[in-house]
This record gives sequence, structure tokens and C-alpha cells, in this order.
Amino acid sequence: MLKPLVREGMTVFEPGPGMGFFTIPIARLVGSSGRVIAVDVQSKMIAGLKRRAAKAGLLDRIDARVTSTDTLKVDDLAGKVDFTLAFAVVHEFPDSNPFFSQIAMVLKPGAQLLLVEPRGHVDDAKFALELKAAAAESLAVIGHPAIKRSHSALLLKK
Repeated sequence: MLKPLVREGMTVFEPGPGMGFFTIPIARLVGSSGRVIAVDVQSKMIAGLKRRAAKAGLLDRIDARVTSTDTLKVDDLAGKVDFTLAFAVVHEFPDSNPFFSQIAMVLKPGAQLLLVEPRGHVDDAKFALELKAAAAESLAVIGHPAIKRSHSALLLKK
């Protein structure tokens, strides 16, 4: 799913990585010249992610941070991110508008966001609202990759 979207040398942002199910493979894809920034509200998840990354020999490629539900705390990344993976995370925020505002801020022009939400938690109307919030931040849908039991959209920052 990510191999066509993530290349060596990229800077990838992953909000809500949990224990790093995607973070570790992404770190392999970006290679030694790339970087993955993973933020989560749960310090236990970040600690677990760091342990798994160290065990895999990839901790030097991963910047794992504890954040809050109010802000992703990523002002230092403004215009520096090549790709963002938002997998089953946007529906966890009380309001998706600030989320997409912060994602748009960190993405470089021409960078992509893969938005994936589980159908069991997000209905069609809610996903449409998320896409509308993304569009308000100049994130345009360029595709809908097929991901089982999920809504998905690949967005491009204009």
C-alpha cells in the first residue's frame, strides 16, 4: 500500500502511529537518508514505538513525539514533509478542521496525504465532511486507493 507512495530520502509524517505498525515499514522505505516523524497523544504508544524501532535498528530514522488532542505540535515541520499517512486517526479528533490545517502546513507543495478511515467508525457522510475539511486547506483528492473495510483518499497539496 505504501511502497508506491514512499521513497528513499523522503520526510514522512504519521499522526497516530500507535505501536508503529506502519512506522517501522515506512522507516525502511525512506532509507538512511529519510526521516519519519510520528506523533501520538499516548506516551505509552510512543515508548512502545521507540522500543520496536530500536529493536529493528531504525530508531535513528524515527522522530517519535508525544502530542495533544489540541495540536499536533509540529510547527517545526512547516513545509518540510513529502508524505503524510493518516490511517484511522482523523475521526479521533474532536474537530477535523484543525487537523487538516496542521497537515497542510507541514506538507510541501505537491506532497501527498493518504487518508484512511475504518468504515466501522466513520460513515460515508463523516468521511465526506473530512474530505471537505481537507479541501478547505488546499488538499485535493487525486484518487481513492482500494483498502479493505475502509474509506480512503489520496490527496495532493496544491
